[in-house]
Amino acid sequence: MVFFGEYTVSVTEGGRIAIPKKIRENLKGDVFVLTKGFDICLAGYDREDWQRRTQELIQVSLLDKENIDKRRILFSGAQEIVIDEQGRLVIPKSLSEFMGLVADKVKVLGVGDHFEIWDEQKWHEYLKNVEM
Repeated sequence: MVFFGEYTVSVTEGGRIAIPKKIRENLKGDVFVLTKGFDICLAGYDREDWQRRTQELIQVSLLDKENIDKRRILFSGAQEIVIDEQGRLVIPKSLSEFMGLVADKVKVLGVGDHFEIWDEQKWHEYLKNVEM
């Protein structure tokens, strides 16, 4: 499973968005894990892949500050999200606030092993600052 592509998606009242079909096709089932990303975005993981990855994080020492920081970010925001029959979901309020959702559109990006959801304006700002 490889997530790829960049999609512009409208945000409706209440923070509802449609997950693009190409992204949904890489999820096993209609439930996935959505959590805080390492930039001002959200990261989505297939539920089975999330379980495997989190086991790796849990194995590392609690004395490792960098590991604890990663755990705090990932686990504190993690929520199981259900996609409805039309491919839609509601971004939880806590995650919407974390990503600073202000636009009426988001970018859904495939990033290989996971996908990300960005406020459209923040994504454009990010692109201006990243060196390729």
